Amino acid sequence: MTFEPINEIIGWAGGVVLSICAVPQVYRTWKTKRAGDLSWGFLLLWFFGEIFTFFYIIASDILNNLVHWPLYLNYFFNTLLVIYLIYAKKNYR
Repeated sequence: MTFEPINEIIGWAGGVVLSICAVPQVYRTWKTKRAGDLSWGFLLLWFFGEIFTFFYIIASDILNNLVHWPLYLNYFFNTLLVIYLIYAKKNYR
């Protein structure tokens, strides 16, 4: 018995869940046009964590001739979400 299909399903499920976990915050910020409660430290650490890890995964995959689509989805989508929250923090008063 091989666990590869199960592992792939778990990877996709985790990627999707992590990708959408920030959606409620983004929606609330967009709806209220308020971002005062968001910490600059949190947003910047989150942004750089996403960027650094995304590049690490891509570089590692290139070196090992692999492709981790669930991780790409997660880090790409979360990077977009945090960019919006940084924009909102800067522009919404």
